[in-house]
Amino acid sequence: MPALGMLSGGAAGVAGLLRLRRATPSPAVATPFPAAAAARCAAAAAAVVPDGGQLVWGRQLRPALLLPAAGGLLQPPTSPSSSQAGRRQALRPPAAATSGEAKPAGFLEKYPALITGFFFFMWYFLNVIFNILNKKIYNYFPYPYFVSVIHLLVGVVYCLVSWTVGLPKRAPINSTLLKLLFPVALCHALGHVTSNVSFATVAVSFAHTIKALEPFFNAAATQFVLGQQVPLPLWLSLAPVVLGVSMASLTELSFNWTGFINAMISNISFTYRSIYSKKAMTDMDSTNVYAYISIIALIVCIPPAVIIEGPQLLQHGFNDAIAKVGLTKFVSDLFFVGLFYHLYNQVATNTLERVAPLTHAVGNVLKRVFVIGFSIIVFGNRITTQTGIGTCIAIAGVAIYSYIKAKIEEEKRAKSA
Repeated sequence: MPALGMLSGGAAGVAGLLRLRRATPSPAVATPFPAAAAARCAAAAAAVVPDGGQLVWGRQLRPALLLPAAGGLLQPPTSPSSSQAGRRQALRPPAAATSGEAKPAGFLEKYPALITGFFFFMWYFLNVIFNILNKKIYNYFPYPYFVSVIHLLVGVVYCLVSWTVGLPKRAPINSTLLKLLFPVALCHALGHVTSNVSFATVAVSFAHTIKALEPFFNAAATQFVLGQQVPLPLWLSLAPVVLGVSMASLTELSFNWTGFINAMISNISFTYRSIYSKKAMTDMDSTNVYAYISIIALIVCIPPAVIIEGPQLLQHGFNDAIAKVGLTKFVSDLFFVGLFYHLYNQVATNTLERVAPLTHAVGNVLKRVFVIGFSIIVFGNRITTQTGIGTCIAIAGVAIYSYIKAKIEEEKRAKSA
């Protein structure tokens, strides 16, 4: 406990200095100080305390306080202001004591790459588990509108509990912010529901292959809706994406138009969500923004779920699912799939905050590869050679597009800086 010893030593030094101070003659009765005596005083001070005073355990030994006991030299008269200044100098600790010893770096600061890698692992793990569990539910409970509502409902409950305990603190919202967030939430709801309809009707691997076309719709909306010029290299990088998805679709064994069209609608919806998100930039943190978007999206998704699937669910939907897997498994599957959905989206946001956009873009492509690969292994989906080649070409095109786009954004930030 060196720091504690230094503090206790400093306290003892203060008491010692005060006792010495009281033992010295009062400045009011001090005699005049001749020049010759001043010279002898300076010489004696240099002999007794080299360099004008040493710092010992945070206190300074002042020559003026030590000389009266040696040689009978007279003290120079001091004014109250100079006395206080001297006391401040006497009690001033050394520089090392003032600044404090450097604290050892913690694990988070010492190994940042490991922490970032952990975020990527959790992002992939939660996403793969969500997709697999989601598809397993659809195999015995094919009601994507209702399941979409459950996804959002569990996420909203999670956010409400987090706000209750103050992790994070709920950000206030008003009518102006609601107007800004409502289009974002509407597109989020539409994209989420149509994605689930696609997942329920076609293989997970094929649905993610179609969703690889999302960058194409992003570029088209940027060019023709926002009126912003898209560089030619970005357009060229999208050619293998379109080619790969086309090849995979032509020979996909699980192909049907319901799954294909809904996946395309999902791409368009998420594209417009990105556009409205740029227009709805606020000072609110991402966690609170996502919470409010989830609440609004839940309210939007409930009416179509009740209208489209409500009568079937009441007649036989719930009973059939319970008869197949049991009530406990049915309820637990719905709860965990909603929890994994919310957590993987939240971890994806946290990962983006830790890395550069280029790293996140590459990670997003690899995530899709992991999801497609694990879904084929888990569900044993048979794919043709052409479908496999087309999927690889599409993923490679997305990787090239993401790399070029991230480099362009980095160059823009560098120029603006």
